[in-house]
Amino acid sequence: MHIVQILPELDQGGVERGTVEVNRELVRRGHDSTVISAGGKLVRQIEAEGGKHIALDVCSKNPLTVPFRTRALRARLQALRPDILHARSRVPAWLSHFANKKPRIPFVTTVHGLNSVNPYSRIMTSGDTVICVSEVVRDHIIRHYGTDIQKVRVIQRGVDMNIFDPGKVDHGKVRDLRNRYELNGRLVVSSVGRITWLKDYETFIHAISLVRKKIPHVAGLIVGGYRQDKAEYFESLAQRVAEKRLEKNLFFVGSQEDMVSIYASSDMVVNASLKMGNMGRTVVEALALGKPVIATTFEGLTNLVVDGRNGFVIKNKDPRGLADAILETANASFDANSIRAGIPYDYTLDCMVRQLLKVYGALGAKQ
Repeated sequence: MHIVQILPELDQGGVERGTVEVNRELVRRGHDSTVISAGGKLVRQIEAEGGKHIALDVCSKNPLTVPFRTRALRARLQALRPDILHARSRVPAWLSHFANKKPRIPFVTTVHGLNSVNPYSRIMTSGDTVICVSEVVRDHIIRHYGTDIQKVRVIQRGVDMNIFDPGKVDHGKVRDLRNRYELNGRLVVSSVGRITWLKDYETFIHAISLVRKKIPHVAGLIVGGYRQDKAEYFESLAQRVAEKRLEKNLFFVGSQEDMVSIYASSDMVVNASLKMGNMGRTVVEALALGKPVIATTFEGLTNLVVDGRNGFVIKNKDPRGLADAILETANASFDANSIRAGIPYDYTLDCMVRQLLKVYGALGAKQ
């Protein structure tokens, strides 16, 4: 089969990294893989791992350019003649909706989270098959859009257990990272994700300031970049760090390609998101490397993070609760092998790709 995945950009984020992994697995299993996006630093990985990338503006929300971009996308699709078109975000889904004509390509959409309920977001339910990354997301689209349950499939976002493997950590890279940010001998607490208000880094920063009173050498890492339209929000976070005099305890390290070394350098990982709807791939990546996780309570995490077994579940927007959980984790004895072994197969990349191929194959057979 020839699969085309289409998404806004290939710079950073869970959707982007998931697209890269699916590209790699499709090629490895003998399929043709093309990714259409506006570009980004992950393009080179797509191409290095055997996929093809087509640069096209499927990111802009400017309605005035939609006709031009629709024609451009239609021309690319007619030249490629793929078996499946898979949209992973709203703007690409809308452009695909307008461009996917004569002949129409079987269309898949993936709903990655709990987007605001409106006609703009409804497009993500327009696929011939609609993939939801959790039961929470499935219930959300059925409740708000009346999506036909017969065309909905729940496929958890999977993590590559061969890459996120404690036995394959490059300790030289870990040493370089720890030296770069002066992390040796410190309690390292990382929070991973693109810098947006949904990640609630305000609570993380506040919690680190509280932990510092008990553990002066604590080092909090915020691992993620930000788009230009989020620059003001980033500046507000930096100002908060300065106000709390955390310059030696809280570090913005930007987007990182080598996430294995980030997790391996950390004593624990925090996910304080305000809204999830899926398991959050950073949670599973950290667990795969045997790291305890502190996460806000969401239905998508209920079977992953268990208090005292592999981390702690906390309420959102609760700096004191997060600080207490960090201190408790620092004093606890977690077994890294047990943490990794406790990850259900449903959350692995192998499981995700097998289920994706079933979806693609079923749609292709109907064509």
